[in-house]
Amino acid sequence: MNLVFIGHVDHGKSTTVGRLLYDTGAIDEQTLKKLKEKAAELGKAGFEFAFVMDKVKEEQERGVTIDLSYKKFETQKYYFTIIDAPGHKDFIKNMITGTSQSDAAVLVVAANDSVMEQTKEHAYLAKTLGVGQIIIAVNKMDMVNYDEAKFNAVKDDVSKLLSQIGYKIDEVPFIPISSLQGENIAKKTEKMAWYKGKNLLETLDTLKPVELPTKLPMRMPIQDVYTITGIGTVPVGRIETGVMKVGEKLMVMPSGKTGELKSIEMHHEQMPTAQPGDNVGISIRGIGKDDMRRGDVLGPATNPATVAKNFTARIIVLNHPTVFTVGYTPVFHINTSQVSCKVVKITKKIDPKTGQVVQENPDFLKNGEAAEIVVEPTRPLCIEKNSDVPQLSKFAIRDMGRTVAAGMCIDLEKK
Repeated sequence: MNLVFIGHVDHGKSTTVGRLLYDTGAIDEQTLKKLKEKAAELGKAGFEFAFVMDKVKEEQERGVTIDLSYKKFETQKYYFTIIDAPGHKDFIKNMITGTSQSDAAVLVVAANDSVMEQTKEHAYLAKTLGVGQIIIAVNKMDMVNYDEAKFNAVKDDVSKLLSQIGYKIDEVPFIPISSLQGENIAKKTEKMAWYKGKNLLETLDTLKPVELPTKLPMRMPIQDVYTITGIGTVPVGRIETGVMKVGEKLMVMPSGKTGELKSIEMHHEQMPTAQPGDNVGISIRGIGKDDMRRGDVLGPATNPATVAKNFTARIIVLNHPTVFTVGYTPVFHINTSQVSCKVVKITKKIDPKTGQVVQENPDFLKNGEAAEIVVEPTRPLCIEKNSDVPQLSKFAIRDMGRTVAAGMCIDLEKK
């Protein structure tokens, strides 16, 4: 199960993750002791748990999470891969990548701050990017003297936000924690006798298992293409949907070249098949190095990946310096591809909370607004409709070094 930790900067995501890994024995005393010394040395005492995830030197010095970090740990029921997503707004692009790979999210909200700007943004993104299950960890309870009234106030704020976005509140667990003090993370809290629910670790085991999308057509976006002596051309990528079998005929899009799948290798082992979530390197007879590149998508020859002449998308504008208009041509990050696409029409503005149409054919969009737009890629691009293959319908829109919008494809015209 992939779990992403999201929430506002400094609300304690990394510390919560570090504490969880320490309390479940995924990191040992020795490692923590080293990190403690390191934290004190950098004048960041109390940041030792955060440092578990913040591997990058710059992150440790600034005390912020920049890139996505992955760590594994296990509970009674699941093997978890934790993705600690950055809360800092420059890093939201990495956060989008991380969130779109997740099965569930833990939204960390500080009890002394309650809902902040990125609390909203992350919660909205989690919903837009299809993270169905969410757990709310109300952290820093030690800063408010473990006061039940404070916890309930935050719970009300977050409940309002989540119900506006479309989460069912009665299915969302709220857990008071103090990650720094280790209260209510992996063992029952001593300081909050008023709280009768499960701790964070026990709550993780109440998550519902996610079904792998094996019934959908096979899709593998290409991350890289290598040339390996003795084998030839080896495309590498993660299978998003369906099942890949040795011997089948594959087609790479947009080039439309076909070939026979000779072998699948994962973690240096040959496999007869591969399924969603597997990162593989494969060799195909008949498709050469010039026929495929990063961003192309492999599928069965009988049902290849879709190439769009244009597509209709539902987007939300997150962080644009001015306004989003027709004629604008930013870079769309879809699966592993990056293609400039031109906005040819803004068909309607939508209320992000209710999904109701607010305005037909608006001239422009501002931050926080959601809309349906029609887009033309400047070169052939693989994308799928959300109703057909949701895993390949999501994208981030980047411009001037920031993520300006995020969304998904709801309709398309095939090329």
